[in-house]
Amino acid sequence: MDWTIWAGLAAGLLISTVTAPVGVSGAVFLLPVQLSVLGVPSPAVTPTNLLFNVVAGPGALWRYRRDGALGGGLARRLVLWTLPGVIVGAAVRVFALPGPDVFRVLVAALLLPLGMWLCLRTLRRRPARQRPDGGPDAGPDAADPSAPVLACLALTVGVVGGIYGIGGGSLLGPVLAARGMPMARIAPATLAATFTTSVAGAAAYAVLALASSGPVAPDWWLGLACGLGGLIGGYLGARLQPHLPETALCLLLGALAAGLGALYAVQALR
Repeated sequence: MDWTIWAGLAAGLLISTVTAPVGVSGAVFLLPVQLSVLGVPSPAVTPTNLLFNVVAGPGALWRYRRDGALGGGLARRLVLWTLPGVIVGAAVRVFALPGPDVFRVLVAALLLPLGMWLCLRTLRRRPARQRPDGGPDAGPDAADPSAPVLACLALTVGVVGGIYGIGGGSLLGPVLAARGMPMARIAPATLAATFTTSVAGAAAYAVLALASSGPVAPDWWLGLACGLGGLIGGYLGARLQPHLPETALCLLLGALAAGLGALYAVQALR
């Protein structure tokens, strides 16, 4: 068996175990591995990443559902608005924007400052108050965004996710966490949106591949191998999440966002 299959399995497992507790599928961290190490061509890397999300997503989601963390309307609202965005993004990716350079600049500009600010904000924040039931009270900043703001955010993230195959959790998570939302709400909702939009995006790329002469179809074997690793890692990460303090989860998400932004900033400057 090709070494890239085993490398993809290991990468999916390790990345998902770390990212699932903060609502990130890991596809955005898998993207540079696929481009630089595993040699997946562009734009085929995007549907390959979406295939990873489709296979990996049920592991973490099943665990979160079993723990009762998928309740509430946040997941439904994110799914409602990211779905049309990912269809638009897939069409833009195939016919208008095949290169990764713009994506690297955009991700660096968004995630590097946002991740650093989230880490600093978490370190400066006073310990959370306790609710009468003993759970942490996230405080006054934890209000949900207004319906129009959440719709615009989710739609934009859906377009970006459709273009670059990242699902959107790596963008939605830091923004919602920066508003003070508890990670126990963010992680299941963003992973649900990532999974649903990835299914739609993968289907869109399968259709668009019929109308394009370039490498648009996913690398099926590699995507499945990465996804199998992510399926196991996502379950492990979701199982670990309730045992981690909110401060540690916010710092982890902030560090992941800042680290990814720095990585893409360096790549964009080369």
